[in-house]
Amino acid sequence: MYVVTGASGFIGSCVVAGLNERGIDDILVVDRLESDDKYKNLIGLTMDDYMDKEDFIVALEAGSFDGKIKGIIHMGACSATTELDATFLMGNNYKYTQRLALWCLQHHVRYIYASSAATYGDGSKGYSDECDLKELEPLNPYGFSKSLFDLWAERKGVLSKMVGLKFFNVYGPREDHKADMRSVIHKSYGQIKAVGEVKLFKSHRPDYKDGEQLRDFVYVKDVVKVILFFLDHPEQNGIFNVGTGEARSFKDLVTATFQAMGHQPNIQYIDMPEDLQPRYQYYTQAEMGKLRAAGYTEAFSSLEDGIKDYVQTYLDKR
Repeated sequence: MYVVTGASGFIGSCVVAGLNERGIDDILVVDRLESDDKYKNLIGLTMDDYMDKEDFIVALEAGSFDGKIKGIIHMGACSATTELDATFLMGNNYKYTQRLALWCLQHHVRYIYASSAATYGDGSKGYSDECDLKELEPLNPYGFSKSLFDLWAERKGVLSKMVGLKFFNVYGPREDHKADMRSVIHKSYGQIKAVGEVKLFKSHRPDYKDGEQLRDFVYVKDVVKVILFFLDHPEQNGIFNVGTGEARSFKDLVTATFQAMGHQPNIQYIDMPEDLQPRYQYYTQAEMGKLRAAGYTEAFSSLEDGIKDYVQTYLDKR
């Protein structure tokens, strides 16, 4: 079987859907279903079984799954960049990822895990997945927890036996439960429906106009294609960026959302909270040469095409 952790979350549930589209339903979904609406992401998906994340890791290390797992796709983590409980993040994001990695290495099982573009910090060191990992300076505890595992895997010499994926700004279906961590597209859609306008932060740097802050936005359907590519190609290992390689502005993003909904753009700019200003990123763009060199040839959705599909195929039909 395949194991997908974080399987009721955003990217994890989309991975399960992607496996189902291939006719694969021998899947153990692993997560912690609490009091939010994440369970809705599993509705309509086909799986063999569900296990709580703590029950799973105990059973795994006790030998219950020896010889039964083809691969572990580890998408489970607390992905909130605003989470300040570093102790929690270290246990949930770092140690759990490490325990899964050690089991996969011991049992020669394919291991694909979620790193994060948050490991790059403010971007002053660039966004190359071939950089010196020791030079990166994450801006928050979440980014640090992800970076620490990358560094451990590199120090132990095991990055050549697994895949770590640095996701940039992912958007798409099955993110409804993410509250403040939802994509700006999802938030904008709600604002347009409610009041017919979208509020964006003003720029507080003279070299960027309001709304011209740049991000590498990547559609979750493309993210899943990359994950499945590495599942198909166990000879390819290491850390890889998952973005589009093209930075686009928040103004572009919101304009595309208005257009997908059949509305004229109506954007209002508001001041950015003072506490956010020192750690706000004005530019991210994934370097994608390493992924292409590994043999990945699929085109990434343009911002406009991805948003149109997301809005008209999913958000409009909820």
